[in-house]
Amino acid sequence: MREKIIDWLKSNVSEHRLQHIIGVEKMCEDLAIHHKIDHKKAAQAGLMHDLAKFFAPPKLLEMTKKEYNEIDSVCLSNPHLLHADVSAIVARDTFGVTDKDILDAIRNHTLGNPEMSDLSCIVFIADALEPNRGNTPELEKMRKISYKNLHKTVQKTCEYSLKYLIKNNKTIHPRAILTRNWALHKVKVKN
Repeated sequence: MREKIIDWLKSNVSEHRLQHIIGVEKMCEDLAIHHKIDHKKAAQAGLMHDLAKFFAPPKLLEMTKKEYNEIDSVCLSNPHLLHADVSAIVARDTFGVTDKDILDAIRNHTLGNPEMSDLSCIVFIADALEPNRGNTPELEKMRKISYKNLHKTVQKTCEYSLKYLIKNNKTIHPRAILTRNWALHKVKVKN
């Protein structure tokens, strides 16, 4: 199945994006092994997380409306945010993935989701921190934390993304803030 997915990706994403996807797949697998989570599910979700990344906005909107009937106003204004939901649809409809955990991890990789599973946390983290994203001291620090505490890394990843969005005057989806607050609460409860 992996080769079939990679062949499909080669026709549907750029070479640069493919390298990112393979980096996410590898980091998902490594984190899952370290945290004693099903590494095959993690690798598969990582490999499939950006299936719809290069779909045009009208296609993202059409597929999302067909699946969910409603689209919130932030996603209507920023259809690229829907690529996670649509990637889960493609994983199911094109590749026959029926595992809810994998589909949820794909669906949650961009904005996160309060109460998301450890598998979803891993894909969320790996998407932001895989080595092709760069080697700044901040990213390196978050990568180290990812092997110690998934929720702390989700919190830090959210904060990193929120800083970028604010600095660049971009719209922030409320779910990103809810995800950050959920992760922060999980960290505080553990301490």
